[in-house]
Amino acid sequence: MRGALMLLLTLRRAHAFARPAAVARRRITTNAKPALVVWDMDDCLWHPEMFTLSEMPSEGVRGDLNGRGEGVVGVRSGSDVIRLFPDALRVLQEFWDGEHGSTKLAVASSADTPFAASIAQAALDMLEIVPGVTLRDVLCRGHPEGLGDHIRIGRTPPLSSDKSKTHFPLIREATGVAYDDMLFFDDSNWSDHCAIVSRNCPGVVSQRTPRGLQYSEFVTGLKKFGEAKNKS
Repeated sequence: MRGALMLLLTLRRAHAFARPAAVARRRITTNAKPALVVWDMDDCLWHPEMFTLSEMPSEGVRGDLNGRGEGVVGVRSGSDVIRLFPDALRVLQEFWDGEHGSTKLAVASSADTPFAASIAQAALDMLEIVPGVTLRDVLCRGHPEGLGDHIRIGRTPPLSSDKSKTHFPLIREATGVAYDDMLFFDDSNWSDHCAIVSRNCPGVVSQRTPRGLQYSEFVTGLKKFGEAKNKS
């Protein structure tokens, strides 16, 4: 009887010591970072939508870059101004600062017309994330110099309105990143790109941003990615 009791106590102690290690392992897995974050642009990172604009960007609008100094916070297109959502600027600054490790960025945006896509491409070269650093600079950080095929904007062939059939396969080919290492953000207001991509590109974790990227949605997306990795 005494021997059985001693054995039970020994097993309980072993279990107690094992639990913290198991919890630590779960935390490490849950905190897994995506190799690639893929952004939609219109109504996700910036506004207004490019198809509503009638002129190529002409000049920058200067202002405060979230306390990081003065820079180009907007780009004029006729009477309209293209601007990043405040939390989108915050998140992009974090990536530029290296707060998300080796995670790289890409773009999958289905601008309606070639002209809308041209406006978007021009805005990437003008909007600043910190003084002297453009949005394109941040999107290209960590990628091989000269690589631009990870930025896919438009729906003119080889692109289409279905990001899962064109944008994502091309981004995977350009970056070498598997779908299950990608996290995708999209407003999904006009078409549920998040659901379509998750269905047709198995492994991609998606997060909707219906009011433009909110910081809480960014955190939720990272959490969902970690949970997906934990299940795999």
